[in-house]
Amino acid sequence: MRLILLIIGFLCLASMGCGVQSVISSTPIQNSKQGADEVGELSDATKAKPPVKKTVTLVATGDILMHNTQIASGQQADGSFQFDSFFKPVRSLIEYGDYASTNFEAAMAGGGSGYTGYPKFNSPDEMAATLKEAGYDVVITSNNHILDRGYLGAIRTMGVLRDAGLDIVGTYQCQEEKESFLIKDLDGIRVGYLAYSYGTNGIPVPKEHPYFFNFLNKETVLKEINQLRPKVDVLVLVLHWGVEYSLQPTEEQRELARIFLEAGVDVILGSHPHVIQPMEVMKINNQDKFVIYSMGNFIGDQRGVERNSGVILNLNFQKDMSRGQTVLKNVSYTPTYSHSYLDKGRRRRFRVVAVEDAIRKVQEGKEPYLKSSDLAVLKQVLAQTQKQLGTPFNRTEVLNSSNT
Repeated sequence: MRLILLIIGFLCLASMGCGVQSVISSTPIQNSKQGADEVGELSDATKAKPPVKKTVTLVATGDILMHNTQIASGQQADGSFQFDSFFKPVRSLIEYGDYASTNFEAAMAGGGSGYTGYPKFNSPDEMAATLKEAGYDVVITSNNHILDRGYLGAIRTMGVLRDAGLDIVGTYQCQEEKESFLIKDLDGIRVGYLAYSYGTNGIPVPKEHPYFFNFLNKETVLKEINQLRPKVDVLVLVLHWGVEYSLQPTEEQRELARIFLEAGVDVILGSHPHVIQPMEVMKINNQDKFVIYSMGNFIGDQRGVERNSGVILNLNFQKDMSRGQTVLKNVSYTPTYSHSYLDKGRRRRFRVVAVEDAIRKVQEGKEPYLKSSDLAVLKQVLAQTQKQLGTPFNRTEVLNSSNT
């Protein structure tokens, strides 16, 4: 009789498999039977089991510009474009992270109106595939150049980026899209992105599409931080702000950074000044929060060493899956330098290099385009970047020093 009841019970449970929705929880469900003895007590081995912790690494770089010279460097004989030289030396560093972001400052409105650089950028579509192949996952589109070819050009730009397999944040095709937010589940760690810009170079957003562009308005930002915060473990805020070519943020930026971090943001990534500005870790509500006021240019063709200096930023977060608590563990950076060179003595091309790696290769005679005469510039970039950004952050070292 007992056997019959067991069989019936098994069949009832099996029949429930169809039509029952599975629910994914951000907190692991604890199985009270696992590791228990016959009287329900946990075994010593289970009691000693360490908490499950997972980590995620976010990578970020600064502004990607497309000047006339860069566009010309990629033009092929058949009229197509190829920009594979741009990021090849640093591709492994971008791909290192679980999710990588950048700010692309150009429209991709098609060749009908011509491909142009500054002041109104219009880049070939091939740049979208170049960004994807470089290892990027999300492109920030709320910047002052997205409307360089008007609203329709901006909408086309967004489509080209998405067709290349890239996420976008900061501009939207409809209100529903704007309200959905960009949230990525990276192995159980939910990361949300918000992005805003000070403006669009005076080009108006169509009145019938008020949702299209995220303007940097304090009250709006605070409202959307409040809406997104409960849904994520890590909240990244990307701000296109500040004074171009200034090596320091304004007092207003510093004040806004603290306000946004206190409101629930974990990371602020700054862009627009086209030079590197300082970074800092703030202790807010006993949590480590991070801001870099400007990541500088990642690639472009502007004049001056500081305008061709950038960084590849690594942000490492750790989540205690049993407690649902996420903390900033490490912040590190790789100084970069953008430069042009002659390929086989004929065509001018562009690329980004990791500065310390380039210095080593020059000294070893293994760098194909930079020579001994370039060492002074590379060392200047390295020194200036380290001066601006200071020491990388390591939570373990900070805790150890505070306990001594």
